[in-house]
Amino acid sequence: MRLKFITLLAFLAAMTAIAQPARPKLVVGLVVDQMRWDYLYNYQWGEGGFKTLLQDGYLCNNTIIDYVPTVTAAGHSSIYTGTTPAFHGIAGNNFMLHGKNVTSVHDDSERGVGGNEKTRGKSPRNLITTTIADQLQLATDFKSRAVGIALKDRAAILPAGHHPVGAYWYDGNSKSFVTSTYYRDKLPKWVSDFNKQHRDQLASDVYNKPVGTTLTFALAEQALINENLGQGEATDMLAISVSNTDMCAHYYGTHSPKVDSIYLQLDKEIAHFIELLDQRIGRGNYLLFLSADHGGTHSYPRMTSHGLPSGCWHNPDAIIVANQRLKQLFGVDSLLKAEMEYTFYLNHEVINAARLDYDKVMQAACKALEEPEEIQWAIDVANIDSYPIPTILKDRIKLGYYPERSGEIYIVPRTGVYAGKPEWAGSNHGTWSQSDSHIPLIFMGWHITPGETSRLTHMTDIAATVCAMLHIQAPNGCIGTPIFE
Repeated sequence: MRLKFITLLAFLAAMTAIAQPARPKLVVGLVVDQMRWDYLYNYQWGEGGFKTLLQDGYLCNNTIIDYVPTVTAAGHSSIYTGTTPAFHGIAGNNFMLHGKNVTSVHDDSERGVGGNEKTRGKSPRNLITTTIADQLQLATDFKSRAVGIALKDRAAILPAGHHPVGAYWYDGNSKSFVTSTYYRDKLPKWVSDFNKQHRDQLASDVYNKPVGTTLTFALAEQALINENLGQGEATDMLAISVSNTDMCAHYYGTHSPKVDSIYLQLDKEIAHFIELLDQRIGRGNYLLFLSADHGGTHSYPRMTSHGLPSGCWHNPDAIIVANQRLKQLFGVDSLLKAEMEYTFYLNHEVINAARLDYDKVMQAACKALEEPEEIQWAIDVANIDSYPIPTILKDRIKLGYYPERSGEIYIVPRTGVYAGKPEWAGSNHGTWSQSDSHIPLIFMGWHITPGETSRLTHMTDIAATVCAMLHIQAPNGCIGTPIFE
């Protein structure tokens, strides 16, 4: 009898071992804000950073964003959910929610933690699908732990999912890293200590100088150590986003000396962080991927000074001019309510109060918005199939449109045109163009064989690939396909 019992225990142990698939100790997601794909090959990288990723990683050289608008909140959400705004609901950095203009992580039900009286509460509640981190937790009975780190709130909050250990972002009001009551009522001691120890650096220009990158990785290192990520029985996740690459580029433009200095510092920070991961977790025990939330269009001055086609469309002026034209037609002010992320919102309250025909206002609004030479099409999204535009563009608009959050009219600028003014030196993004939609993608570490492909892959394939490798269900809105190589 005892022999049978021992045999049964051995059988059960063997079955348990079979039921538990091999997984890395840690997944690290590294997203570089507004990093164009060609940046991988435009800089002279040092040892240990991008050079290591390029040599030891698997490169997907033709990874495309399949929706518009190509902006930060939508990009981070799509990377970690494997789907697009049409499904995850993050229609832009800002959008309408219940008739109110909100940010992607807006949440009045929460309070800021660790800042001052101006620090607002935020959460991932506007994200309506699960993420890689959420699926990891479901697969491990919530033994997995996740942390999100970034200068931008949306870049820390959305990747970390709905049930992380924490998400921490830089608060410009208090010049410190903060969180929200969605996560906890008090900053962890290690974050408070970090803010005290780096007070001078945090008070400097973190948005336009390399120090912002250094602080981001320094806090990520503290999260790795103090939250014991990669040290438990289940796979953990650390989501890091480098935000000042985008902020600086908006001010100074792609390949400006200031932007270049940030990328060269980023290279050093990645080298140091890989070394830390190798020491603490082991090269074969973590899976790291690097990508971008979107690319960036070269500035008008940079392009035109070399005789290359470009253009600028100033959206605040566009809504003023269009409303003036609509008033001439209908005798009513402010028929267009707002513009966000290349979409326009009709003012339903004004239309209804004046008893105007909605379809006629829509047609007139599209015609007025299409008048500037910089605009190729102004599209009534509800009737997009009736427009004689390329199918690939229709599909991207549909995949980026979330009803009641996105604007009813989508603007398609002429190729190479972006939102801005000719005199501005900064770059921008948001359009369907290759400049904005072609992003880097590298996998390195656990079960990754060095190599590369130039076949078409998609931003939504990232989550699908990571989840397939981990043998967990993909996020519940995922439309991506695992990259089989």
